[in-house]
Amino acid sequence: MKLSVSPPVTSDREGSTIVILDEVSPLEPGAFQGAVTGAYLSATMGAAMCCAPFAVAQDEARTVEKELHIVRTDTRPVIDGMLNEAVWATAPMIDDFVISEPNEGDEPSEYTQVRVLYDRDSLFVAVRAFLSNPEILVARVLRQGESTFGDDGFSIILDPFNNQRSGYFLSVNANGVRDDALYENTTSMAFNWDGIYHAATSRNEDGWIAEIEIPFKTLSFDPENDTWGINFQRQILRRGERVIWVARNRAMNPSVTGSLIGIRDVNQGVGLDVVPSASVNLQKEHRISATESNFDPSIDLFYKITPSLNGSLTVNTDFSATEVDDRQVNLTRFNLFFPEKRDFFLRDTDIFQFGRISGNQFGEVAFTGATRASRESAKPFFSRRIGLSAAGLPVDLNYGGKLSGRLGRWDVGALAIRQEEFQGIDATDVIVARGAANILTESSIGFIATSGDPRSNRHNSVLGVDFRFLNTRLPGGNILRGDAWYLDTKTEGVQGDSAAFGIGLQLPNAAGWQGGFDLREIQEQYNPALGFVDRRGIRDVNAAVGYRYWLREGFLRAIFAGVDTHRVDLLDGGLQSQIVRFRVFEAESRQNDEFGVFYASNREVLSMPFEISPGVVMPIGEYSFGDYGFEIMSGRQRAFTLNGGIQAGDFYGGDRFNIRGQLSWNASRHFRAGVGYDYNEVDVPQGEFETRLVRLRMDLIFSSRWAWVNLVQYDNVSRTTGLNSRIEWVPAPGREGFIVLNHNMGDFGEGDRFNPVTSDLAVKLSYTFRF
Repeated sequence: MKLSVSPPVTSDREGSTIVILDEVSPLEPGAFQGAVTGAYLSATMGAAMCCAPFAVAQDEARTVEKELHIVRTDTRPVIDGMLNEAVWATAPMIDDFVISEPNEGDEPSEYTQVRVLYDRDSLFVAVRAFLSNPEILVARVLRQGESTFGDDGFSIILDPFNNQRSGYFLSVNANGVRDDALYENTTSMAFNWDGIYHAATSRNEDGWIAEIEIPFKTLSFDPENDTWGINFQRQILRRGERVIWVARNRAMNPSVTGSLIGIRDVNQGVGLDVVPSASVNLQKEHRISATESNFDPSIDLFYKITPSLNGSLTVNTDFSATEVDDRQVNLTRFNLFFPEKRDFFLRDTDIFQFGRISGNQFGEVAFTGATRASRESAKPFFSRRIGLSAAGLPVDLNYGGKLSGRLGRWDVGALAIRQEEFQGIDATDVIVARGAANILTESSIGFIATSGDPRSNRHNSVLGVDFRFLNTRLPGGNILRGDAWYLDTKTEGVQGDSAAFGIGLQLPNAAGWQGGFDLREIQEQYNPALGFVDRRGIRDVNAAVGYRYWLREGFLRAIFAGVDTHRVDLLDGGLQSQIVRFRVFEAESRQNDEFGVFYASNREVLSMPFEISPGVVMPIGEYSFGDYGFEIMSGRQRAFTLNGGIQAGDFYGGDRFNIRGQLSWNASRHFRAGVGYDYNEVDVPQGEFETRLVRLRMDLIFSSRWAWVNLVQYDNVSRTTGLNSRIEWVPAPGREGFIVLNHNMGDFGEGDRFNPVTSDLAVKLSYTFRF
């Protein structure tokens, strides 16, 4: 049996029956309890189970099929947020929403209506989000391009290929600010994808309204397929609710959708986007009184070779408007990881993901004992290797091309870039090729190959294969995820073991038991010149287990307890690092506040001296130490929010105290300010030192088209202060203008305190022409 929604709708509200197609008994907690080790975990789990009478029992496995039969119109609705045109009355209406969080399947506290239409060029979606008390509406974000996850909002999942694996996430808040992402798979999203679509909103005494137009030119799909996957979600922050059309396992991804039936004979256009841009740059080196200016035109072309295969070409690529990196202070022996922020490389990032080697995937076991760099380590392709020197300085890209999309059951991607010579490095051609075949229901098997080294004159290549398993439909609402991958590198003039491989298994369940492990080996000569490695010659193991309760009543919405471990051994024998992190108690309130207490036991083995701070050198030896602390995160709907924590304890034979936090004042949707502070006080036998990292933010958002965004950063390690000031103009999707000032000052001594070092002023305009 299926639940269908078809036109016409003649009543204001029509209910529907949820059809349960399968019922299975929930998974017994004891089935996983054998994996729990240590007296601590037994005690914490036992204490948590005492709360069982107040917790939400694990739901029985159920599959809900819903269908939406869409109506075609010859009368295009005006996207003005008013929802007052007669054409909307011809559209089927959806109102059978249920709660996804906190208590899946319950009746929502507020009523929601959704209508869907299409014409030859676009898909139209309208939502009427009722509020019994409009004062509870949270709508603080007014700047286009900013995440709206901290606001009330309405979101759409589109799976045009209906493969339940990948798709589009499109969202709008009550201010009309658009937010979007690509689903790389059901557990990973690329939030920096920037699709062109239109949205407008309005408010009234009953709540708020949104109208959304999604041009078919923005989407990749097979025109012969008239059945898409679709789902709708609404977030009501002050109620602590996420409500959804199709619900399963508290998930919001392409594997949990209804069917959108009837899209036929639509116009995808020629499939060509032409994006010319131009920038004027003025750079000044203050210490030597040198000034340089230049004018840089560039052009990007994006072409749909087939409805599901995209090609792009870039000439004289310009990154002048890219946001600056957030500074980090490193107290470890290993590399830090800075994420990609350049738009050209962020497009189609899902295609180049390999082996799920990533540190920012949602819906997964956290592995909190490992750093972000450790979780990203062994990655065969990391785009920041291209167009940036090892010191982070920009390097010109002459031209490049990219191919991405789907051919049958294959996801394919290819990238070729010509990087200009710099600092003794010859001009370099870099190439990346990636393919993955979809197998089983939600799994894939694939390969990756890279060629070129943009930071040396030696030839380098990488070849690898991976298998990614996923099953989100296990009995008891459980999820099983597995990964296996193998990579080998070839570097000119380098001999020896040069492979990396890994295997992992996870139960990333939103409720009940969750856990997993990840094992990877990175050999001594493994060298992905286009990838990322934080350490070599090691065997790296992560393991975690925990239990989460969802509470039906009271102040708290969910509680969690668990333990994470991270151990790194040298391949030639001996321990390098180990941390066992006891997540003693974590809680989430119905007002979206989060709090956690932890204790960590650490072991570090130094095989060579380690200079942790200038003049403070840790000698060779083995160190065991413990630390403890707490972390807090305020609900995003609050006018004042605090995210941070305190950590204290032993450290390399001495002591360390760390306090970090970000205090933000969201005065209104037009103004906000914040201060961030990260302070370390370290006292070891070899010496004492302090580190300070300060961030100041102030944003003026004049409208959804104009914003002035400012960031000041200072750290006492580099002894520099950096100002990034941006004026952003976004008159319409695909049209942008920026004025960006980067100004750096240095504190290099008594007589040279905070003098200007460098200044860079850039003005950039771009415009998208669609054919």
